[in-house]
Amino acid sequence: MLSSEISDDSPASLLFPQFKSELYLGAASEVEGLNEDQLNFESDRWGWSGWSIRRQLSHMASGNFRWFWARWGLQMFPNGAPPGVPDPEETKALTESKYDRRMDEDLYWEVDVLLGKLRQGIGIGQAILSNETVESMRSKEFEFTDDGAWPWFYDIHGSGLRRDTEIPTKIWFSLETIFNHRYYEHITHLYNIQRIKLAQGLSIVAEVPIKGYMALPGWDLSTP
Repeated sequence: MLSSEISDDSPASLLFPQFKSELYLGAASEVEGLNEDQLNFESDRWGWSGWSIRRQLSHMASGNFRWFWARWGLQMFPNGAPPGVPDPEETKALTESKYDRRMDEDLYWEVDVLLGKLRQGIGIGQAILSNETVESMRSKEFEFTDDGAWPWFYDIHGSGLRRDTEIPTKIWFSLETIFNHRYYEHITHLYNIQRIKLAQGLSIVAEVPIKGYMALPGWDLSTP
């Protein structure tokens, strides 16, 4: 659907059709048939190859649980939690493990398990979209603390980020910005997965658009 055909009253899912199946299927298609050595390949030759394909996938899945559930919980679900949200103990394993921004690798390691969690987290995002309109995605805001780790956020999200006038570290994300962030994160790490495959002499499957963070000047888009 053309953007000109989307009105404020349109379902939010029209803003983010990628969450219906594209994000999951793109990741699943790239890891299908890979063996353990290929999934675990890491190299210090490139900045994007420090995490293996397996760990890129774990990070993608963990992020959905962090942004769609752990950070704001029922604030995103005023009518109650949807099916598929993890309990508090599992939420911690998915979002606050000892592994940097990844799920607990002692619990979530096999690729089928990682894909299952990726699908589950995307499903929580779909549940949010199903209850929103285009207008509500742009008007609802969620408070966040800006520790200065992501200065490039402001070059991408513009009016979807609002900084407190009195407390510089306090910002608000619109719901639309949160979903844009998750979409950009998905395609960024899917592109990393593809580069790691190329570094091993493997062919790639999906077509990844260079959008969002990857479109920023100076972003490393190098390939082997």
